[in-house]
Amino acid sequence: MVLGIVEALAFTYFPTQYTVHIAVGIVSILALRVFSQGRRTTRERDLHDRTILLTGGFTPLGLTLIQSLAQRGAHIIALSPDPIDSENITILIDLLRTTTSNEQIYADECDLTSPSSVRAFCTKFLTEKEQRLDAIIFAHEHKHIGVPNFFSKSTKEQDQRARDANSLATFLITTLLLPALLVAPPERDIRIINVVNPFYAAAAGLPFSPSFPSPESNKPSASKSIFLEEGRRSLRTVVFTRHLQRILDALPTAAQVPKTEEGSTAVPVVSAKVQKSNIVAVTASPGIGRVDTISTLLNADLLSPTGSYIGLFIYFLLQPLLRIFTKSPTLAMQSILHVLFLPTPFKVLASATNAPSKNATLQGPLDTSLPEEVLLPGALYADCASVKLNVKVPEELVDNDRKLRVEETKAKGKAKGKVTEEVLDIPDDGEYGGELAGRLVWEEYEGALKIWEQQNPGKVEEKKATHNTDPPKDRPKASVTKEEVEDPNVY
Repeated sequence: MVLGIVEALAFTYFPTQYTVHIAVGIVSILALRVFSQGRRTTRERDLHDRTILLTGGFTPLGLTLIQSLAQRGAHIIALSPDPIDSENITILIDLLRTTTSNEQIYADECDLTSPSSVRAFCTKFLTEKEQRLDAIIFAHEHKHIGVPNFFSKSTKEQDQRARDANSLATFLITTLLLPALLVAPPERDIRIINVVNPFYAAAAGLPFSPSFPSPESNKPSASKSIFLEEGRRSLRTVVFTRHLQRILDALPTAAQVPKTEEGSTAVPVVSAKVQKSNIVAVTASPGIGRVDTISTLLNADLLSPTGSYIGLFIYFLLQPLLRIFTKSPTLAMQSILHVLFLPTPFKVLASATNAPSKNATLQGPLDTSLPEEVLLPGALYADCASVKLNVKVPEELVDNDRKLRVEETKAKGKAKGKVTEEVLDIPDDGEYGGELAGRLVWEEYEGALKIWEQQNPGKVEEKKATHNTDPPKDRPKASVTKEEVEDPNVY
């Protein structure tokens, strides 16, 4: 009886003459979903005794990242704009500690929209005894900013201020914590990961503009596209990250050499074109996420007082398509994990020099070939692969820079013999707009940071609370111990 009913339904709703069409449709949908979800990282790394600072840790992507990193043994400091003794932060931290069996998960208060709060956190961190950092992940810039007027009452000016604040917070934290990274042992593998939205492609084909919008200007933005504004922010971060790597490579302390085994005469050599500094800055684009991108775009947030019921209805209505074409936080974080897990050329070489089978009497340089995939310093990664971008610098900016260099050369000739300020010699590699685009972006960040701090004055106060409920003494010490030197064979 039951089989007869099932057979009748099958022939009614799935006629045999359409079997091939239905099968092709199902296979096509599955293929589209697999393609849209992107690649998963095939790398792995042991993160025990590694300290990772994470911004945007209490977003959907950030919470997924914390869970994944904590399961690998990482010591995590997640920044939150809310007080760390607030109920929601305490519950989340306790829940993460329980589910991952890792007690080394902490929260620290830092409002990224306030420069005084950012400076207070960095000052406190730099004055503590425990200053070890193995990675900084700026995940707060991935969340989409900008909602169509139909779903929100926020203005374009408010959205632009939020974008600028996020970018400037990244710049401020990077520059303030950089001294602590530079004095770290040279064998320590340190990574700075900027997470950006996927709309950089929308701005990559247009003439590159490094400038931040002028706060004195009351004119509306020339662009009416939310995606283009998001793309400009994302592309600017990509160019900034590449230039940060140029600066790190140009510093006198950048020439680091992996240690060799005692008694060996082999000389480890890494090409300067591959890696110069033990600090590697990269950009990762997780792609279009269901929650961090689409849900925010539609303002579909019931917990927010400004959430849109219409946007929430459309969000649920689009779920079948979103499940196919957008990523969950677990799949979105794969590119971030990939750039965190990939070995650097230094680590590959250190592994080769410490291999038990190597000949201790080997003379001359070691084989510098890199047979496996290694992390490319300063690169942009998406779907677990590096991405090349052709950033078009306007000819006007190129001409102005050329004239400025001629004037500087003449000034140096006149000031010959006098004591002048030492300037880093940063070569032009031509990547992501080259040295010119990177320098212009860096200068724009410096100028916009001054304006941001003037517009948001605040007294820098020492935070009484430390990381969640545990005293600072429970955190790993920054002094050099036997765990300080990483095992090159563990990733």
